[in-house]
Amino acid sequence: MKKDHSPADTSNWSIEQFPVPPTEGKLRFHDFQLSNSLMQAIQALGFQYCSPIQAQSLPYSLAGHDVLGRAQTGTGKTAAFLISVIQDLLNNPVEGERYAGEARALVLAPTRELVLQIAEDAKALTRFTDLTVHTLVGGMDYGKQRNQLQRELVDILVATPGRLIDFCDSGDVFLDHVELLVIDEADRMLDMGFIPQVRRIVRLTPRRENRQTLMFSATFSSDVLNLADQWMFEPARVEIEPTSVATDTVEQHIYLASADEKDTLLFNLLLQTDVESLMVFANRRDQCRKLFGGLRSLGFKAGLLSGEVDQNKRVKTLDAFKSGQIKVLVATDVAGRGIHINDVSHVVNYTLPEEPEDYVHRIGRTGRAGSRGTSISFACEDDAFRLPAIEALLGHPIRCEQPPENLLKAIPEELQKALTAQHAEDRRASRQHHSGNHKRRPPRR
Repeated sequence: MKKDHSPADTSNWSIEQFPVPPTEGKLRFHDFQLSNSLMQAIQALGFQYCSPIQAQSLPYSLAGHDVLGRAQTGTGKTAAFLISVIQDLLNNPVEGERYAGEARALVLAPTRELVLQIAEDAKALTRFTDLTVHTLVGGMDYGKQRNQLQRELVDILVATPGRLIDFCDSGDVFLDHVELLVIDEADRMLDMGFIPQVRRIVRLTPRRENRQTLMFSATFSSDVLNLADQWMFEPARVEIEPTSVATDTVEQHIYLASADEKDTLLFNLLLQTDVESLMVFANRRDQCRKLFGGLRSLGFKAGLLSGEVDQNKRVKTLDAFKSGQIKVLVATDVAGRGIHINDVSHVVNYTLPEEPEDYVHRIGRTGRAGSRGTSISFACEDDAFRLPAIEALLGHPIRCEQPPENLLKAIPEELQKALTAQHAEDRRASRQHHSGNHKRRPPRR
């Protein structure tokens, strides 16, 4: 199979149509020798000046060096590595024949949502080129993903480790021609136990001296640095210190409440006029399932994002939340990681997270793109002990307060009956689920 990789027609656009004045202390995308087709996409996205991670990493990555970058979510690191990948692919078109499933650039990310978000950003940046972007994630139709690979050559492949290994094992994807390898959220890969899979994938790519590797992580733990030593060749190291661990655009509240008061607080909170869209986080899938069912029984338009929900359904749910068809989204940490929505007005921690870093990621879903947001955490007797570790990470205490009276109004009786019925149904479903998965112990004789 052959393919012409010349950029799409940009004859009606020139760099003169994208004026960005030089500003002291800021680096422009104009300051790099980027192709017209890429610059046109950058203009269409509204980018003008580089974020700190872009300004520090692009001079190295565009020159072909490996880059090990430390930056928090929401700092522009996705665009940083995508711009470098796209420019390199445009600078080095493939000569001769290519085959289906041969990826030129590979981006690995730990969650399905993050993969889909990266792919969406990649498609926006390649819209004026002929480069193709493919995604491989679990929970979506395997046959459809395979058919897409066979129909269209692969320039940029974005994938979760497990599903990528499935395609490599079946002979539908080949990584021996990968020119650029990106490993995003390396620390999260470690936390989720994906490193053995990633090791196997890296071994399928060319030697580290024969590919460019970009690796990004929110932290530089000893484990992350050890992986960098194994997988990267003389990397430039870029570290962006966050101005604050938690964004200053988020107003944080901790409400002291009993476990029995949480449903009442959430119900009344959703009735407030300033709550336009809200994400609720809980620690476990069964907690999220119970919350989702309860909110639906109370008449709220709600969606659920958790690992047990079919991926196609998750994509539709996320789209409905972005468009305003759904007001409240219930999510686990894994499902909520990597979601980029600019108009979330409130985040609720129904349960305080077990890992302090997850608190930062949760509240970072609001107060984005220059807007302000509010996070509200319910601290009860079961999880209030997690507060000191969160405060230590933030570097300052968070004032605990009693909930406002208007949030403690009793749920109307008829709605309370519906909620009680929903909880009973959830318990029955849970018992059936567990009884179906475990063999009964035989009676003693």
